[in-house]
Amino acid sequence: MPAATFDETWMREALTLASRGLGLTSPNPPVGAVVVVGDAIVGEGWHQRAGGPHAEVLALADARGRVGDEILSKASLYVTLEPCSTHGRTPPCVDAILAAGLARVVVASTDPNPLHTGAGYGLLRQAGVELTTGVCEAEGDHLIRFFSRRILDGRPWVIAKTAATLSGHTVLPVSAGPWISSAESREDVQGLRRQCDAILIGGETLRRDNPHLTLRGPLAEGRPQPLRVVLTGRDGLPRESHLFTDEFSERTRLHQGISLRESLTQLHDEGVSAVLLESGGRLLAHAIKEQLVDELALYLAPVFGGGPGHLQAPGSLLADLKNLQCTMIGPDVRISGEFSKTRSFLR
Repeated sequence: MPAATFDETWMREALTLASRGLGLTSPNPPVGAVVVVGDAIVGEGWHQRAGGPHAEVLALADARGRVGDEILSKASLYVTLEPCSTHGRTPPCVDAILAAGLARVVVASTDPNPLHTGAGYGLLRQAGVELTTGVCEAEGDHLIRFFSRRILDGRPWVIAKTAATLSGHTVLPVSAGPWISSAESREDVQGLRRQCDAILIGGETLRRDNPHLTLRGPLAEGRPQPLRVVLTGRDGLPRESHLFTDEFSERTRLHQGISLRESLTQLHDEGVSAVLLESGGRLLAHAIKEQLVDELALYLAPVFGGGPGHLQAPGSLLADLKNLQCTMIGPDVRISGEFSKTRSFLR
């Protein structure tokens, strides 16, 4: 098997490990690492929480426990992000790599922080370590997209989640009940909430639905509840709502009289890397038009017709999606994709 194929195989193992950290490491990125000797993984690690040991350090410790120190000089380290070279809450991973005497390091993504980009690579090359970069780079970049948006643009990554009937209605007639999407889709949304540091709604959604916006069950374990943000332009929100009275009320933020962009800036300053926008069609359209939505998760139910709410007003805008994925979630179809950089808006 060609070396490049081996590299991709081991890197995908590291990417799978890294994905376990989604929602747990913010404001740090999720990172995974594996140590390989010959054709076997002898060490694994993933960054589990901000301030905790990094993936490389954990993978090297695991390898030492399995095979000892001496064999590490013949090992390759596969890591999903360029090893850090500065001392923050933990020592530099480059130092740990050099101390282990590794023969080779393989990396997926380069650190997007302009203050650190390429610095780890330079130290490894200077020390004579064989370095291969850009292996499964697209997958690695996707994994750290929340971190990259926060570092490069000063705002969180925004995922817009919504549900609609096949005819584009976002509400049902009152007699049909409150839920467009299935129980399976609502459970799937819990996975999105776990990845995000905050959930943002508009005042009308609070008045209409009185949502909880919480993580439940096993997905709530190991991380704080997300911040629950209400963006509104006027007074009169019902103070008896769950967001203001339940056991997580200290996680609620009221952003009144400010723009969506200002709201996202405030959340960035609180350390938020990813926001789940669970709004109605009006706020969603505004967010897309202002180019503040990065990703869409649309749950289409096998229902035609509906109540008075719609995804978009006719002729209001056009926005292209890329990297589309269509997945059956129970009886619904989840359409996921990222908004393109170039958008055409109807005036």
